[in-house]
Amino acid sequence: MSGTIPGPDGRPRCPWGLSTEDYVAYHDTEWGRPVHGDDALYERLCLEAFQSGLSWITILRRRDGFRRAFADFEIAAVAEFTDADKERLLGDTGIIRNRLKIEATVANAQALAGWAPGELDALIWSYAPDAATRPAPRTLADVPAVTDESTALSKALKKRGLRFIGPTTAYALMQACGLVDDHLADCVARGGA
Repeated sequence: MSGTIPGPDGRPRCPWGLSTEDYVAYHDTEWGRPVHGDDALYERLCLEAFQSGLSWITILRRRDGFRRAFADFEIAAVAEFTDADKERLLGDTGIIRNRLKIEATVANAQALAGWAPGELDALIWSYAPDAATRPAPRTLADVPAVTDESTALSKALKKRGLRFIGPTTAYALMQACGLVDDHLADCVARGGA
């Protein structure tokens, strides 16, 4: 699929954002909108890591379960999780029960707990490319999976002790959190519309 297609209201949208009602809402109101705040960015980082190897709709539909399981992604709270908490999470059917991803989520909170307030936000946003240098994608083929910025962001986060954040996951984070606007050029949601 390429180019925008009309949504249920007749307005043009990115094709991926029309497959389910959940996607329409996420596409129109969240994806590509700027996200700030350490806890909010930690949540998106964790969800993108859990999505690795799965479809995003699987994560989106379990987001409330993830929030319950991981203390609303409050870094300080998750940093206090114990081995018993990790075992509890492995039995939680409201989330993806992947040991490596659960352990990375807790380890990342423990690493971030030592950062100054706002430091995660500042670090992630320091890798946002200049929007003026990025032409709006016309088709899905114009949307990259990895960029120089996402590779650099991944390296910076790993250097600071974070896990499960490769360049592709870092780029998905950048898209989801509005560091880049990869809504297609004719999409009704481009530019936060």
